[in-house]
Amino acid sequence: IAVACRSCQWLHSCLTYQLITSYDRNHNLFNLYEYILVEKRGENQDVGYIQLNRPKALNALCDGLMLELGKALDAFEADGTVGAIVLTGSDRAFAAGADIKEMQNRTFQECYAGNFLAHWNRVSTTRKPVIAAVNGFALGGGCELAMMCDIIFAGEKAQFGQPEILLGTIPGAGGTQRLTRAVGKSLAMEMVLTGDRITAQEAKQSAYELTLAEGNRLEKRLFHSTFATEDRKEGMTAFVEKRKANFKDQ
Repeated sequence: IAVACRSCQWLHSCLTYQLITSYDRNHNLFNLYEYILVEKRGENQDVGYIQLNRPKALNALCDGLMLELGKALDAFEADGTVGAIVLTGSDRAFAAGADIKEMQNRTFQECYAGNFLAHWNRVSTTRKPVIAAVNGFALGGGCELAMMCDIIFAGEKAQFGQPEILLGTIPGAGGTQRLTRAVGKSLAMEMVLTGDRITAQEAKQSAYELTLAEGNRLEKRLFHSTFATEDRKEGMTAFVEKRKANFKDQ
């Protein structure tokens, strides 16, 4: 993971913001999506551009959004004229996390049997370089989504965090595996165990590279297991109801 603490405007200035209407007519790509904006940019129209577009929910990652993201990545990967893909959100939030309202009533049986979140890994399997342009919040699933990308360009106001502990659960989309390799074990443990956030500058200062081990499957199952606990249910319910959680270690 490369974390660059600089304004995302630098990256945006390298791209020509032009919607390729002919591509829209020929491929019917840009009218298919509810939760993301998709177009081709760059002087030679060779940059795939995907913007998360749930502003009222701070780009919370619902299942529909992640499915659309996968489809857009498939389209750009199949397009021989596209050499790289940019994934971004808004100035306020790259993605503030997973959609808690969508998952709060899931059971352990549903999560485990359905391999919940398995398809969220699509960004990391894309063969073309994927660049995350991050401003604002990149929390929980949003932080995990950014870390799936090959390069991260972070604005000065970017904040990264894994606050799942505050909801009575753990990261479930690669956070326990990729975060240690992005910022080191000590800071990753602090972030995961406290829910504290770090700035882009702090992430850059802590960044180093290690070979990514196969830990995602174990993490996923541990994440699923939290859905068998009363504290996970209480944490997500309290979040949705905008109150403080009353955890009982159950």
